[in-house]
Amino acid sequence: MTTARELMTPDCECVRASDTVLDAARKMADLHIGALPICGENLRLKGMLTDRDIVVKVVAQQKDPLGIKAGDLAEGTPVLVNADDDVSTVLHLMADHQIRRLPVIENNELVGIIAQADIARALKHKVAGKTIEAISQEEGDR
Repeated sequence: MTTARELMTPDCECVRASDTVLDAARKMADLHIGALPICGENLRLKGMLTDRDIVVKVVAQQKDPLGIKAGDLAEGTPVLVNADDDVSTVLHLMADHQIRRLPVIENNELVGIIAQADIARALKHKVAGKTIEAISQEEGDR
């Protein structure tokens, strides 16, 4: 049985909820990534911040990236998986919520992240392909 722990990239970076959007964007650029978990104290997950969030909610709205905190862009309850959950749970969550990155927690703390690419590398082509297709569907296609 493959678990989330086996699929995840461990020790992923976070952006603090109190960090500015500019700090988050710089961190993404430095790490060559397009998303960061937003963490509060003790690595507790508050949400996810993507480069698209920054463009659509800050840049396109002509807001000051120094005046907006990363936590201000967190919306709703984050979708996450427990480290010991089975791969089928991971696939189900990513497909149902159409998300490309899934934070992994253990004892309520962030321990890793599973990206769409992790799924593609770890699973058989047919299973990975179906999951990626489900994640990428347009809302009207469902």
